[in-house]
Amino acid sequence: MPGNLKGWELLIIVGLIVLLFGAKRLPDAARGLGRSLRIFKAETKGLTESDSDGDDNEIDPPVTASESQANTPTSAAETTPAEPNDR
Repeated sequence: MPGNLKGWELLIIVGLIVLLFGAKRLPDAARGLGRSLRIFKAETKGLTESDSDGDDNEIDPPVTASESQANTPTSAAETTPAEPNDR
């Protein structure tokens, strides 16, 4: 239904926005929205370019539990609990 808005309905919506935010804040809000959209556009463009580059930005596969155990050294000092402190 948003495509069915007529001129007077748009004027009412704009009037409500001005009443809610005030005339002084609207330019700052529009400027912030423009910056956000510009950043969003640049980031999405960067994502599509990195997808077409190939395997240059490949993410490392996750480490499984067996691989992480094989890479960690075990010694007697690491496995024995610390002595409790006498108070």
